[in-house]
Amino acid sequence: MISHLDHLVLTTADEMACVDFYTRVMGMSLETFIGGTPPIERKALKFGNQKINLHIKGKEFEPKAILPTPGALDLCFISSVPLDTAISRIQDCEWPIIEGPVKRTGATGPIRSIYLRDPDGNLIEISEDID
Repeated sequence: MISHLDHLVLTTADEMACVDFYTRVMGMSLETFIGGTPPIERKALKFGNQKINLHIKGKEFEPKAILPTPGALDLCFISSVPLDTAISRIQDCEWPIIEGPVKRTGATGPIRSIYLRDPDGNLIEISEDID
């Protein structure tokens, strides 16, 4: 019944720090769009064929999660470049890696991963498939 994930919503306490992390460190692109009721300008972070829509804590759009909370997510992204290249980029951005590289199990099999936290404290896993 389900084909793929289109988007998810991330609630942030600091929009500027969040956008900086996901664009500068993670390499996503910022998109602005008009949405909601009433229609207003919103922000999203695009990567591949997916996106992360942003909600600002206390200014969330309806409908929303029952308890939208900054720092409550644990997300795993598959890198579009070799993991060692991603590690170099993160180090060049002077962003701390808190664990890894380590072997894990992903949705399609074995992966090699590193872990870091975004400005809201969400756990971010960046991985590459292992053959």
